[in-house]
Amino acid sequence: MSHDVAVVGGGCVGLSVTKHLTERTDLDVAILEKEHHLAQHQSGRNSGVLHPGFNYPPESKKADFATEGTRRMKEYCAEHGVPCEELGVLVVAKTDREEAHLETLAEQAEANGVEYEILRSQEAIREHEPHAVGQAALYAPEAASVDSQQYVYALAREIQQRENASLYTGHAVSEIEHTAAGYRIATSNSDVEASYLVNAAGLHADTLAHQLGVGEQYQVVPFRGEYYEITPDRADLCQTMIYPTPDPQLPFLGVHYTRRTDGKVIVGPNAVLAFGREAYDNTDVNPADLAETLTYEGFQKLLASKTMLSVAWAELNKSYRKRRFTEASQRLVPEVRSEDLEKSYAGIRAQLVSDDGELVKDPLFVERENAVHILNAVSPGLTSSLPFGEHIAETLAAKV
Repeated sequence: MSHDVAVVGGGCVGLSVTKHLTERTDLDVAILEKEHHLAQHQSGRNSGVLHPGFNYPPESKKADFATEGTRRMKEYCAEHGVPCEELGVLVVAKTDREEAHLETLAEQAEANGVEYEILRSQEAIREHEPHAVGQAALYAPEAASVDSQQYVYALAREIQQRENASLYTGHAVSEIEHTAAGYRIATSNSDVEASYLVNAAGLHADTLAHQLGVGEQYQVVPFRGEYYEITPDRADLCQTMIYPTPDPQLPFLGVHYTRRTDGKVIVGPNAVLAFGREAYDNTDVNPADLAETLTYEGFQKLLASKTMLSVAWAELNKSYRKRRFTEASQRLVPEVRSEDLEKSYAGIRAQLVSDDGELVKDPLFVERENAVHILNAVSPGLTSSLPFGEHIAETLAAKV
């Protein structure tokens, strides 16, 4: 098979890139997705939250993509019948230090044009969430809950209606090589030739990029995020979304509560090192993936930090000891009990780490003459997918 552009990865970013490429150009675009069903990995295994942008520094890529992405996602969901509810989020502070950080979030919200309100008392918090406990909170009404799997399928249906797009599922890419005309891509089904390449392979984006000598100073380290679900008879413990005040030193938000569009309330995720890039259960081990992580100098340097080592141990405990997970959940909602929590699903976050042991916190893509490699579509990747995909499409179209 031969196409103008091959997009590797049929997640929300790869599909968004294809949507915008086929709308703006006459290029013949092929999406290569390894699974037979879409949204099997990061795009379908997340909390489904649209983050309105108060968490991100003004004028940063994250802030720009999140604020625009939230607005555009709501419009897209309304147009295409994808479940999306604007529930709002409560970011709860439990200590003076956390309350001080709320001021930073408020300043960022102001600069990024995000609606917000600071609640200064427990009584004010309980007006929004009767069971949440804290000394102060930031309320952001624009946060929303979306059915991420239905969103991915809506994008796919839209793309399949276009004459210049082809979606190939069951095409796991194993090797990419340069050719005189562009690229030859070996898949589990057939070989594909393309003049241009977009690497949107998520958990495996670094592996494919390294085959072409791109981004070799980075590696994906997989972190598993596990969710519990509150039993239906206790789901009134959370009406909307309840988040902890984030620690600016850490890339993970911590255990939080999210009411989904189907009415279920999920709690999580933790963030524990996964023993494989697709090790969704804490008993799953991929020896090759694990060895790759443990021998990576960037990961070894990351764990040399006492803070990261302490966090890693705490997160591991939450994974294997339900009591620890319950205790983390009780910090926001003290009334929740262990028996109120039932194991739900898990996702893997493709966290990019640099050779010097730094967590890459911003979106990162690397351009080549006839390719774009998306090495880090970091959280909030779902929220940002429409503007981020459009940006990548524009970047590639400029090369044609």
